[in-house]
Amino acid sequence: AFKFCQDISDKNHSSSFKMTNFNGNWKLHKSENFEDFLKSIDVGLLKRQAAKMVSSEHHIVQDGDKMSVTVVATGQKGKQQEYSVGGSFSEQEVTGDTAEVSTEWDGARIKEIHNAGDFTYTLLRELQDENTMVLHLESPKGTQAKRIYKKM
Repeated sequence: AFKFCQDISDKNHSSSFKMTNFNGNWKLHKSENFEDFLKSIDVGLLKRQAAKMVSSEHHIVQDGDKMSVTVVATGQKGKQQEYSVGGSFSEQEVTGDTAEVSTEWDGARIKEIHNAGDFTYTLLRELQDENTMVLHLESPKGTQAKRIYKKM
C-alpha cells in the first residue's frame, strides 16, 4: 500500500511531522516550457533539441531524509544522486557544467538549488498526488518550467 507521507519523529524535538514519501519509479509524462527554460540557462540549440526528445525516469528510494535518485534517460548517460535533505551533492548538468546542489525541505517539497558557476537555478520536487510527481524549474532569469512524472 502506498503511503503519501511518512511519520517522522524528530529526535531533537518532541514534535513529529509528516514527510512526503517520494519512493517509487516515475516516468516523464509531459514537460511544460522546458525548452524555454533550457534556453534561459544558455543551453545550445542541439542540446535543447536532444533534451526535448529524451524520455526520463526517476527511480527513488527514500528513507526519511536520505534520498537515492537514479535518473535513467534514453540515449543519455544516466545519473545517480545520493544525499540527505539538508545536505548537498555534485552533479553534471545538461550544459556539461558541474553543479553543486544544495537541498532542503520546503514544506512537503524538496528544494534543490543548482549552482553551476555561470548560472544557478532552482528545482522543487513535489507530489501532486500519489501517482504524480512534479519538478518545478526556475532559471535565474525567472523562466519557469514543469516536468510532470507519473508513477510506473
